[in-house]
Amino acid sequence: MTIVIQILVLALVIFSTLLVVGIPVTFASPGQWEKSKNLIYTGAGIWTGLVLITGIFNSFIN
Repeated sequence: MTIVIQILVLALVIFSTLLVVGIPVTFASPGQWEKSKNLIYTGAGIWTGLVLITGIFNSFIN
């Protein structure tokens, strides 16, 4: 079970890094918000899901 938590945390860290870089670039690029709005909302949803799943799995470890 510990390896599952480690994999989830690694995925969360990598995905967070991608969002930290990608979202400001999208906001700074002219006209990109309209094209990438759904992608950013989907990314935020996936990130929220990863946080919740990691927390749920972490609650099973003593």
